[in-house]
Amino acid sequence: MAAWRFYPSGRVGESPHPFVLVVDQDVSLPGAPGLTAAAIPAPALKNEAILMSESLSRSTSQDLTNAVRPAAIVVISLYIAAQLISQIASLKIGVVFSLAVDMGTFIYPLTFTLRDMVHKTIGKRGAQTLILCAGGVNLLMALYLLWAAQVPSDPSWGLGEQFSAILSPVWRIVFASIVAEVVSELLDTEVFHRVREAYLRKSGPRRQWLAVLASNAVSVPVDNLLFCFGAFAFVLPFEVIRQIFAINLATKFAMTLISLPGIYLVPDKKGEDAPGLQS
Repeated sequence: MAAWRFYPSGRVGESPHPFVLVVDQDVSLPGAPGLTAAAIPAPALKNEAILMSESLSRSTSQDLTNAVRPAAIVVISLYIAAQLISQIASLKIGVVFSLAVDMGTFIYPLTFTLRDMVHKTIGKRGAQTLILCAGGVNLLMALYLLWAAQVPSDPSWGLGEQFSAILSPVWRIVFASIVAEVVSELLDTEVFHRVREAYLRKSGPRRQWLAVLASNAVSVPVDNLLFCFGAFAFVLPFEVIRQIFAINLATKFAMTLISLPGIYLVPDKKGEDAPGLQS
């Protein structure tokens, strides 16, 4: 056996951490047919190292490109945007068809189908990570708005009190919202994954719509229950809480049906979450 030092930087003798190449003297090296290792001088080893480094760099770049598809970037951005917009819009209680409803109700349900779309593009672990990040972003937004509301307002602006009254977070509602979001969407992830995986392993129709409906049918009521009772229990009469629960539940399921076709707009992630799947 023989050993040589070579340097992936291509600068022989200058790298503090050289690699050691150990080969059998009777075995030809790649790119040099007919030459044994003993016949390869140091410059040739240096060139081989440079080629290996360039090949590895191209492979890594290609892997990163395949790992993060444009569709994944779009649906992740939409998911975070829907989370934040719904939190702000919920500060207004509107009247729709003579019923009182917070105005975030019409956009927040989209996050469940968007989460399914994220799951489809980056897999189960990626979706779980996104859910936890979204919970952190919501908390960070509440903390920042609290700080902004407490900063003295410029007298010439004249809207300091209104800003503080509307955007200062009510922490009970904030925590109920974040807990409901994280728990229900992690549950949504698990149900969606199990239903989708079951159909991917079968021949015949994949029925992606069924995975969306099944996961939302479990997660939406859980989200509603945790939020309504976490935010309003012992604050509002039970009958009022029941009405809020029923209206929000109906609205969220209606938005689920509207957003359902979105699952067909994004490509599948290939790998452990899609065994044997063809795009």
